[in-house]
Amino acid sequence: MHAVKKAIAIVNTYKPAASEIAKKIQAFLLAKNVHCDIYNYDGISVDDPFDSYDFGITLGGDGTVLFAARHCACKKIPVFPVNLGSFGFIAGIQPDAWEKALQDYMEGKKHSDSRMLLNARVVRNDKTLFSSDALNDAVISGSGLGKIVKLEVLFNGITFGMYKADGVIISTPTGSTAYSAASGGPILAPDLSAFVLTPICSFSLSNRPIVLPSNGTMKITVMDMRHKNAMLTIDGQELFPIEEGDSVYVSEAPDRVNLIGCDANVFYGALRSKLNWSGAPVSSEPDFPDGGIHA
Repeated sequence: MHAVKKAIAIVNTYKPAASEIAKKIQAFLLAKNVHCDIYNYDGISVDDPFDSYDFGITLGGDGTVLFAARHCACKKIPVFPVNLGSFGFIAGIQPDAWEKALQDYMEGKKHSDSRMLLNARVVRNDKTLFSSDALNDAVISGSGLGKIVKLEVLFNGITFGMYKADGVIISTPTGSTAYSAASGGPILAPDLSAFVLTPICSFSLSNRPIVLPSNGTMKITVMDMRHKNAMLTIDGQELFPIEEGDSVYVSEAPDRVNLIGCDANVFYGALRSKLNWSGAPVSSEPDFPDGGIHA
């Protein structure tokens, strides 16, 4: 039995059904003597509303989960993600199934799955100017469309050489299905602990995606470039401008996020239903008992 006294529902304001479901969840929890606050999330907020809660409920898509995860991991607050989005690689609880899933969680029948986050920090002249965790990815790119960056990449002090590209993506296994996959990176099972380094439109065909152990540290330094400015983007939601000479250090975050109802079945089910993974082609021809030889 999970002892909960106080919850918070994060309502994505761009999802019409989110507010109505939040009110139903609030009433459901109130009947069980659990107080539930509602926070309206507009997709760009950087507020941290999660203090003093036993668990958080997200009502939106995967982006809403990313917002909650960055703030909840360090507070050991589990996240109950109801999927109102298009993909649902992370948010695994469907809107017509939240009541049973929530009841099961409160009775101790449904447990949470742990996911790693990465930490990215910007260092300029030996001073850390910015630091943030990410459940999906950290992206270093030019500050505008078509702006090329030149980056020196090191892992545990070993150089990978120069990357001249639109940018690079450093993703977690959870984020390997997102921007990294769209840029040609591999898909990793979400319970692994690893990084994926994926170049974006590299000038060199030798710059290929690579999977690296999460117990190491990556250092990406912005080298001399014509337009001088670049951008660090965290989970597609937090932005920090970086300059020539800045270094971005990426390592595994010290805390992991616990996601309720997001087990392996949700991940592999999303691969089949959203990415149309179906195994071998289905033939309309009949099976032949003679080893497939036919006229």
